[in-house]
Amino acid sequence: MISFDLENAARNEGYSLICGIDEAGRGPLAGPVFAAACILPAGFDTQGLNDSKKLSEKKREALFERLTHSDALWAVGTASVAEIDTLNILQATFLAMKRAVDALPVKPDLALVDGNRLPGTGIEERTVVKGDSLSFSIAAASVLAKVSRDRYMLSLAEKYPQYAFEKHKGYGTKLHYERLKQYGISEVHRRSFLKNLSEK
Repeated sequence: MISFDLENAARNEGYSLICGIDEAGRGPLAGPVFAAACILPAGFDTQGLNDSKKLSEKKREALFERLTHSDALWAVGTASVAEIDTLNILQATFLAMKRAVDALPVKPDLALVDGNRLPGTGIEERTVVKGDSLSFSIAAASVLAKVSRDRYMLSLAEKYPQYAFEKHKGYGTKLHYERLKQYGISEVHRRSFLKNLSEK
């Protein structure tokens, strides 16, 4: 069950500034990968806060507004399509996570990172498998990363209307593949994810 148990245990060990880290957009065929780092303030209203994948778009948006208008310390980092294609998606995700931590207004003592691999952000890190369903800090980061990326993909939808990014956010849906076959690969597509798709 989601709670502050991991954060509280770390505080009992002497850590004070504990951030959650999560990513959004590892799987899509297009667009950057996003990551967020978030330090929740004491007394933050966690009602409804959960893994972003378990929330409706409306609830994610409401939580995003609550987080960004609170005393939470947060930042978002990205890695570009070119960096994904050059480095691979795992290393690009780690890069986005490091950029998110570097962009925080304070340096955390400890990062709780969703997943089972340490990204190497330059601060002490602990992995938490299914962390976005266990830690409020990681869940907050998941919401910040997901909403930030979805909004970015909506901006790409305006620039590249032929791909209907507003409907699938770059994920490999049937509609997206149909549009790719019709229009070819654009500059915002991850070529390393589309090696088997013939270009127009």
